[in-house]
Amino acid sequence: MKLMEYGLKPVDFNHPAEVADKPDAGCSRRGFVVTSLASGFAVASNPVLAQAITTDSKGLVAGEVSITVTDGKIPAYRAMPAGSGTFPVMLVVQEIFGVHEHIKDMCRRYAKQGYYAIAPELFARHGDVSTMTDIPTILSQVVSKVPDAQVCADLDATLAFARASGRVDARRTGLVGYCWGGRTAWVYARHNRKLNAAVAYYGLLEGLKAPELRPQDPIDFAGEIKVPVLGLYSGIDAFVKQETIAKMRGLINQGGSGSEIVVFPNVDHGFNADYRPSYDKAAATYAQKLANDWFKKHRV
Repeated sequence: MKLMEYGLKPVDFNHPAEVADKPDAGCSRRGFVVTSLASGFAVASNPVLAQAITTDSKGLVAGEVSITVTDGKIPAYRAMPAGSGTFPVMLVVQEIFGVHEHIKDMCRRYAKQGYYAIAPELFARHGDVSTMTDIPTILSQVVSKVPDAQVCADLDATLAFARASGRVDARRTGLVGYCWGGRTAWVYARHNRKLNAAVAYYGLLEGLKAPELRPQDPIDFAGEIKVPVLGLYSGIDAFVKQETIAKMRGLINQGGSGSEIVVFPNVDHGFNADYRPSYDKAAATYAQKLANDWFKKHRV
């Protein structure tokens, strides 16, 4: 897969562990590196463009919360309507930059639509990506060390936290993930068959397998997925080959989940990231409509 220049040196998303320290297998760590969320945007995502969208919190209850997980607590950002009643849950899964301002804003956008939206900081045990200055460092020091099993357990705990609040309709649960979170959308859809639906924005479908940590990629278990997943992909994405997408389409059809993949021609990876040069307003707007319709179709 093609290398792209990010930060100080080229990054190969297919082999991030080749420049990593020895990965941590399993979920046990002595402590948590991140105990509260950073404000603003991750340093490595700078410069932040003026086009970045900011959604206000008027009519919302929004802010940081703490979620109890198997080995401690992780911070998360939650946003929900301020009114009474219960709301469908929307798990919002981060990019490689962690739960920074863009992911918080996505939570507020979904909350404005009537969701209890919550984004747990899934890198909390491994490093504070918000302060790292370049993407190669984030990939090698943090992302390459995060086990899929740990991610799924933390998302399970996040759902338990939401349900314990008494403010959610537990029968209506969706997940939306971006970039790294897009891959996670496929992984968690396989893990939790009670999920109503998921949307995966340009998540890698192959190339991140690592012994014990990530034993399979989405392309390996596509036929086992029973949750309907909508994949939103880029036509000129250097990290996800078009032939891989075509193969994935065929495999998800075997599972009978009703999952689909839409490819946006002539846009690049990260087209929803409105704070970055990769942003494409037309594609992002239409993708959001497709996502909204997908969740409504599947009763989220």
